[in-house]
Amino acid sequence: QVQLVESGGGLVQPGGSLRLSCAASGITFNIGAMAWYRQAPGNQRELVASIRSNENTNYARSVKGRFTISRDNAKNTVYLQMNSLKSEDTAVYYCQTVRWGETYWGQGTQVTVSL
Repeated sequence: QVQLVESGGGLVQPGGSLRLSCAASGITFNIGAMAWYRQAPGNQRELVASIRSNENTNYARSVKGRFTISRDNAKNTVYLQMNSLKSEDTAVYYCQTVRWGETYWGQGTQVTVSL
């Protein structure tokens, strides 16, 4: 049974930082890409960043230079370091992976950027 469990969300002021974590189980973690998506109220879910098994990364234009995705295969965990946060980064952030043609999602963690 595949499980993705996110943590690390919260309330932060503009310009602040947060680090999200996603712990995976039920998969061979080091094989396959992992990704972070986000969904703000009234918006579609969008890709924030992804990381392949060879550590190649991809970022949405809106977060490039501010967010960093990384993975620790020994801990079966993927991270999203978010710096210089803006109000428009406010959303529920989801961890995602595709394995054997199936898409798996975590439950999401809320990130709120506000004074």
